Amino acid sequence: MPKNLEAAIDIAAPPEQVWAVVSDLERMPEFSPQCIRMMPLGTPKAGTWTLNFNKDGWKRWPTTSRIVRFEPNQAFAFRMNENSTVWSYTLEPTEAGTRLIERRDVPNGVTWIVRKAINGMLGGEQVFEDALLNGMNETLGKIKTTVEAGA
Repeated sequence: MPKNLEAAIDIAAPPEQVWAVVSDLERMPEFSPQCIRMMPLGTPKAGTWTLNFNKDGWKRWPTTSRIVRFEPNQAFAFRMNENSTVWSYTLEPTEAGTRLIERRDVPNGVTWIVRKAINGMLGGEQVFEDALLNGMNETLGKIKTTVEAGA
């Protein structure tokens, strides 16, 4: 069964600066190794749909999601329509700046067709989840570098 995944990083900047980068969904390809494009279909807020294009090596596929939480300077989350996973970013103020937490939650498992695709095309659940967790850490590291550089 798919697992919930979590990664976190401390960033030497206030939540407002981190939020400015994290909430700009069109910048996600700069940070995420799996994201080719993330397009909000309207102003990002709870209820907004996004159209996404993803990759894993030579494999490419589209997905859609819906923003289910959008709290400026605190958190946002989006639910993937294809597999019902919920991806979230939470910003926690710290004495030195902000702790940024990225999660993938699988509240109800995934459908059999998604599991077949993961097993057949993405190396199986464990390989896929290891790649996702590595990608989450890479994403957070790139966001940290960007925010701390003031970009």
